[in-house]
Amino acid sequence: MRVTRDVPDIRGRADLDVLLRRFYTAAFADPLIGPFFTEIAGMDLEVHLPRIGDFWERALFRTAAYRHDAFAPHAAVHSVQPLTAAHFGRWTQLWHATIDGLHEGPLADRAKAQGERIALALLRRLAGRDVSTDAPRGEGGGFVPLAAFTLRAAG
Repeated sequence: MRVTRDVPDIRGRADLDVLLRRFYTAAFADPLIGPFFTEIAGMDLEVHLPRIGDFWERALFRTAAYRHDAFAPHAAVHSVQPLTAAHFGRWTQLWHATIDGLHEGPLADRAKAQGERIALALLRRLAGRDVSTDAPRGEGGGFVPLAAFTLRAAG
């Protein structure tokens, strides 16, 4: 039986901004993927958050004008330190947990599905079409099951 919560769906840019800040706060602090943001990319969240918000606003609502190459920054990071299925799995895991902690509904489900598609597309483009997403974690594969993780409240 599904427990009904009084949690709103993602309604617009303001919800996305809160969601993205919470997600990236958790991602930056994560021991597996945090260094990709903080050390390798040297990402300044305050500078990039509006651009990332535009990306997700366009993906979910088709209202923002996002005209950047989302692949290029990932390729640049990958050239310094390879991104593996485990990294994209953790990203997906944190993305799902953050959305689930804040929102429920068709747009929340769409954001989770879109995040998975983007993660797999980036992984395949960076590592090659034949990359495995189910190899043991120590071998560069292995999406981490969402059920194995609980997101601590971030921000």
